[in-house]
Amino acid sequence: MTTQKTFRRIPTVVIGGGQAGLTVGYHLAQRGLPFVILDAHARVGQAWRRRWDSLRLFTPPQYTALPGMPFPARGPECPNKDEVADYLEAYAAHFHLPVRLNSAVQRVWNEDARFIVETETTRWEADNVIVAMANYQQPRIPDFAATLDPGIQQLHSHDYRNPAQLRKGPVLIVGAGNSGADIAIDVAKTRKTWMSGKESGYVPVPIDTFFARQFVFRALRLIGHYVLTLATPIGRKNRPKLLRRATPLIRVKPHDLLVAGIERVPRVIATQNGKPLLQDGRALDVQNIIWCTGYRPGFSWIDLPAFDDKGEVKHNRGVVADIPGLYFVGLHFLYAMTSATFVGVDRDARWVVNTLAARERQHPRLAAQARAPLEAYS
Repeated sequence: MTTQKTFRRIPTVVIGGGQAGLTVGYHLAQRGLPFVILDAHARVGQAWRRRWDSLRLFTPPQYTALPGMPFPARGPECPNKDEVADYLEAYAAHFHLPVRLNSAVQRVWNEDARFIVETETTRWEADNVIVAMANYQQPRIPDFAATLDPGIQQLHSHDYRNPAQLRKGPVLIVGAGNSGADIAIDVAKTRKTWMSGKESGYVPVPIDTFFARQFVFRALRLIGHYVLTLATPIGRKNRPKLLRRATPLIRVKPHDLLVAGIERVPRVIATQNGKPLLQDGRALDVQNIIWCTGYRPGFSWIDLPAFDDKGEVKHNRGVVADIPGLYFVGLHFLYAMTSATFVGVDRDARWVVNTLAARERQHPRLAAQARAPLEAYS
């Protein structure tokens, strides 16, 4: 039996209720533009709450705020994931942002010169769609993982919470980026831990210090926010490489892994007799594997020609020129190295909303809808 969907009409649909979507919502609200934010979760900030228990940001509170509302600092330490989630929830409530929860978008397409955004229960018709999501949507696990012994517990970092999820016995962390290093430190407290792969450098100073808060973060913000951008030759030159390369280790250093008793091993290339096979020919006897191997973009539900042959969004600072009214915010290096972070999302959101507002002013029908009272779309 097919469920009858509710039909709704609104000028702008924002997809995603994380920091990118809420920031976009803030700027739309400041301009008095009617919109709705659709989020798949049951609670604002839930994407942060479901990460591993020991997760903390790399930025201190003063660099974690969204526009219009400071982050409630609880000391000099970088916020943990629950503090970030609570802040996002408070932010949405403070600005009365129209977030519709439990509203996972199933498909977006064009029909009669308007966008149709479909969830399980509702079909939204809109003139503008802003996809406010990161590239990191679908956990990436190598195909050969399916040939591992069924007795080996496998988790992706996306689903890891704490060591209590793991079976007794050694664990192999696959991936030497920041998530792999953080999780390795976490599980090494309770069991033998191997970590495979080679990190792509590291920040050479401790970040949880007064010196780092006062000087290091300011220097990193200057570089990531103003130097490595699409407006500079060095930013344009390095963007393709930075999109492919893992971020250097920020909090955990190689020495920290050594002190924690974590054994570094080469990358995993296949399986042998159901065990993970290393590049040096060894097959490790482990009871647990945590795949810290990143994510793939999860935009298959966008039924629009917005992507190139590599699956990347064709945009200029989040504006899809070939599809008027379609925008993106929150993508990695959308405009700068900071684009997917609390530091950079405000600038990108402001640019997109300004572009959207200019488009509405140029089209009489859109301008009339933008002037309509919000109650007209309730």
